Amino acid sequence: MQATELKERLKSLIESAFEVDMNLARRLEELNRWVKNVKPGLLTAKPLVSLLLLQIIQDAEAWLILQSMPSEEERLAALNVLSPALRYWYSDLFPKWLNENDPKFYVWRQKIMAGEFTQKDGALIESVSSEIQKRNSEIVRRYIADLSMATDIIVCSRFKPLCVQLTSLRDEHSQYKSDEWENTLRIWAIERGLFLSYNPATSNYVSQIVNIIIYNSNNLAPATYLKFNL
Repeated sequence: MQATELKERLKSLIESAFEVDMNLARRLEELNRWVKNVKPGLLTAKPLVSLLLLQIIQDAEAWLILQSMPSEEERLAALNVLSPALRYWYSDLFPKWLNENDPKFYVWRQKIMAGEFTQKDGALIESVSSEIQKRNSEIVRRYIADLSMATDIIVCSRFKPLCVQLTSLRDEHSQYKSDEWENTLRIWAIERGLFLSYNPATSNYVSQIVNIIIYNSNNLAPATYLKFNL
């Protein structure tokens, strides 16, 4: 979508959401206020803002379809068609984000609009995600999960989803970051999490990261927040 289309679609979804889910309408209103005075050309020059809006628009559209279904049985049937990782997003984390306070919401909106948010590990996350999918495991990536819930990817190999955060060992704030990660997962009542520090100087580290993620997706106990240094 072009910038003008994004803004128009956002306003249209707000109108639809008011009839179905007031919490969704409220979140979309907050995002609309965030971008309504940003000219289309400037919005186009901020690709992360546009990608974030596009993801939220797509999630909002899916959520409205689910919420508009006439019975709980039909909603559950629709969710069960989805992959386990995507089902977890729509049945657990996305509705939590709609219904609960997001303590980071105001801060990351400022940072991403100012161009201060950059995914330093973006290329690595892309490589890890691709390799995980090649091994017949499923992933979900959402900016909301990253910015608000300290989760780069949601992974589901065979059993329950695992929320994963990746960081380089070169990060001098790694200890503080890992503590903040655990606090954030507890705030959102995320059941299982993996904070994985890696050394980019290590040979074949992408495969090692993937091995650790898939193993813990299958084996990590409930209510566990594992911090692992590779």
